[in-house]
Amino acid sequence: MTTTVDVAGPGAWDSVTFRWLLLGRTVSGLGSAIAPVALALAVLHLGGSATELGLVVAAYALVEVLTTLFSGVIGDRLPRTLLMRGSAALAGLSQAVVAVLLITDQATVTLLAVMGGVNGALAALGGPVSRAVVPQTVSAAALPNAVSALRLSQNTAMVMGFSLAGVLVGFFGPGWAIAVDAATYAVAAVCFTAMRVAGAPVVPHQSLLGDLGAGAREVFRHTWLWVLITQALLYHLVYGGVQGVVGPIVVTREFGDQAWGLALAALMVGFLVGGVITLRYRPRRLLLAGTVFLSLTACFPLVLAIDAPLPVILTGAFLHGLGLEIFNVNWDLAIQQEIPPDKLARVFAFDHVGSFVMRPLGLAITGPVAEALGEHTWLYVTAAAMAGSTLLALLPSGVRNLTRDSAGESTPPVSHPVSTIDESATSR
Repeated sequence: MTTTVDVAGPGAWDSVTFRWLLLGRTVSGLGSAIAPVALALAVLHLGGSATELGLVVAAYALVEVLTTLFSGVIGDRLPRTLLMRGSAALAGLSQAVVAVLLITDQATVTLLAVMGGVNGALAALGGPVSRAVVPQTVSAAALPNAVSALRLSQNTAMVMGFSLAGVLVGFFGPGWAIAVDAATYAVAAVCFTAMRVAGAPVVPHQSLLGDLGAGAREVFRHTWLWVLITQALLYHLVYGGVQGVVGPIVVTREFGDQAWGLALAALMVGFLVGGVITLRYRPRRLLLAGTVFLSLTACFPLVLAIDAPLPVILTGAFLHGLGLEIFNVNWDLAIQQEIPPDKLARVFAFDHVGSFVMRPLGLAITGPVAEALGEHTWLYVTAAAMAGSTLLALLPSGVRNLTRDSAGESTPPVSHPVSTIDESATSR
């Protein structure tokens, strides 16, 4: 497998528009990491039970999944920067309402669940378009660095946000922590308003369901795309329960409560290191390389299954994050390279739903299945499923042979003659 590094031509950082996008997504990512911690503690401060907390979190997740596909359709119809700043502004307003309710002691668990659903819908509205807009902010040669930089900055923001959330709640209360989240959305909206992007393709549209069907057909037109989305379904079905249920039980029982926090920290360090690597590592066959690295994710459940010492468990968590991040960068780049611009938001929406729709089911079944089979047996099954599905994903030639389109090294996708709309004309 050969590797190339682009050293000529303008980089992503040379684009002012990309810098605004990077800043906006980083700041909103910081707030998005603070919010779930603050919300969970807010529910508990209100006397909510574990079941009520689960319902509040589920309201966000369920509405986000249900809304994402349709937000992909909207993201391919309307100017993407308009949707980004609109969703950020409304999310900031929504979180400000939650903050005021908590600070003034007017909040209830039911109200938090309703507002969680609202925020889930707003997150879905802005999510696919914030990924689809990236090729409009940089040159084709700078796209790999842009994808890597965005993911690295957001992962860094998440690490900082998780750490900051506990401090904010501990010193000021959950309401003020949510207020910080609202402020980050407001800053992101300003950043997205400052963006000036090139014209986006405009094609004749069908009905909402018709456009959704066109997005689905685009997904199934590419074997590598639907194969790896299917692999993600299985990954999240089995791994969600490892991180959310079995993993904490096994690790804390053997090594204490702090050990699980260390394991998650090692996971995030793996993400950060993987992001740094992708700034320079440019595999020619990007999905082959990415999927090989994805197989490292099986290391985490495997070391948990074998009762490994804590340093080995931390290493397994690190390798999980490292492999997943290298895959994610190559995956995002493959989609942005191969999918027609007028269908990008819809395809990213299908990717998001395919990645996470099975996670709630996995969380629900993990406890009963692990009790029936035994925790360690289930961890072995999970590791085998993650490694096996990754290896099976390498069988189609489309996954193995898809090559990087960088600096003219491979033939770009066929473009369709379409008109364009200048999104900067909609900016204030």
